[in-house]
Amino acid sequence: MKADIERWRNRVEAVLDAALPSENTEPKRLHQAMRYSTLGGGKRIRACLVYASGALFNAPEEALDAAAAAVEMTHAYSLIHDDLPAMDNDDVRRGKPTLHIAFDEATAILAGDALQTQAYLSLTQAEASDAVRIATLRCLAEASGASGMCGGQQMDMDATNQVLSLKALEALHALKTGALIRASVRMGALIGNANADELARLDQFANMLGLSFQIRDDILDIEASSEQLGKTAGKDIEQNKSTYPRLLGMNEAKKLLDAHAEQMQASLSSLKRDTSALSYIAAYAANRSQ
Repeated sequence: MKADIERWRNRVEAVLDAALPSENTEPKRLHQAMRYSTLGGGKRIRACLVYASGALFNAPEEALDAAAAAVEMTHAYSLIHDDLPAMDNDDVRRGKPTLHIAFDEATAILAGDALQTQAYLSLTQAEASDAVRIATLRCLAEASGASGMCGGQQMDMDATNQVLSLKALEALHALKTGALIRASVRMGALIGNANADELARLDQFANMLGLSFQIRDDILDIEASSEQLGKTAGKDIEQNKSTYPRLLGMNEAKKLLDAHAEQMQASLSSLKRDTSALSYIAAYAANRSQ
């Protein structure tokens, strides 16, 4: 599985390189900014989820490339905007200066906007039927907008200096973090022509994966260094945000993470397919050190 994951990471990097505008074409500064934030960094978990989910249903990798690139461009755009002074005001991302520091705020806003639209352009060019292209476009749009990632980000900003209930915190992160993870899994399955029951089981898995990813993020924000994370550690405490360790305590947060890991495996085992790649990614997300 490790070899497959590494191959998918390299594959999506090449697909992104080809899909993004050349830094030598005008407007050069915008194109350079888009490439700066998208290429040469990141864990590529979302792209790997597209490939792993599609592989369950024997979807050709070339048919999955557009969706894998689209979720990574969408993720990159969200990080650019998330790092802006008006939001989290971060100086470091993926071990290098955030885009608004390396370039400027206006360019960062435009690069994020351009990456978002480039993601949808990528999906329109996918090697798939019109019905599948429409389904993946809708899936990504729902995951990215007010009913998904953007809505979750607004809820996160509104919750600053507040102590949320566990239920409210889970609802927030189901949108902010979980929606794009769920879309990554679902798009791969849609391209593989999964049936409604299979999609529902994968949604259950992806919901748990999104929450697990966030719980681990909250733990690492306390336990890991900025060097390990490639971004500023301790930001949640500094910004007085509700987190799983803050609400539950560190030990209980880790127990909840373990419980979600069990639920993820149960959802995968119900599919009666070779889910080893998805299982590997889930274990990595729950146990990663950065």
